[in-house]
Amino acid sequence: GNTPKHSHEWEHEVFIHSGSGEVLCDGEWRTVSVGDAVFVPGNEPHQFRNRGEVPFAFICLIPAGPPEL
Repeated sequence: GNTPKHSHEWEHEVFIHSGSGEVLCDGEWRTVSVGDAVFVPGNEPHQFRNRGEVPFAFICLIPAGPPEL
């Protein structure tokens, strides 16, 4: 599976907990796996996709204040 390609005003940090995948950040696909962390700046188009056979799980840390939260 994958997330949709999207952007938003706030930054977030993403911590990979299981599986492996790729993240589109700064216009490039980068491989990520367990133990990796990704910084996504505000207003940066980004997307995550699973490239393995096991679930790709990650947690996003988002600063306080976004109206959606």
